[in-house]
Amino acid sequence: MARKFKVGDHVSWNSEAGRVSGTIIAVHTRDFDYKGHTHRASDADPQYEIKSDKTDHVAAHKGSALHHA
Repeated sequence: MARKFKVGDHVSWNSEAGRVSGTIIAVHTRDFDYKGHTHRASDADPQYEIKSDKTDHVAAHKGSALHHA
């Protein structure tokens, strides 16, 4: 089962640039378009939008890629 997070949770994940941390700003439980790509999401496997702590970059990830920071 995928990890569940909520808006406001502080999380970290691995990126090409190394370990990144940020705050969840949205939870998607239905498919959504993000940066020109359709991301698959459901109640059982949501996707999360996270704003980076160091930049204003926003990323979308599944719960399996995230860890509480």
